[in-house]
Amino acid sequence: MANKEKGTVTVEQIGSPLRRPNDQRATLVGLGLNKLHRRRTLEDTPSVRGMIAKVSHLVRVVDEA
Repeated sequence: MANKEKGTVTVEQIGSPLRRPNDQRATLVGLGLNKLHRRRTLEDTPSVRGMIAKVSHLVRVVDEA
């Protein structure tokens, strides 16, 4: 595998998981989010992008580097 630098993406939780399906809750936990206004910087991979897309109504992308 080549030494290709991967970017990062910072997400912030802006919505509550209350009254949401369990899979959306689990996705937030998988992203490292579980309380409002928490931020996490994650590696920018297709799986992380898919998780963000699944709960896009609950999170906000703060920074893409």
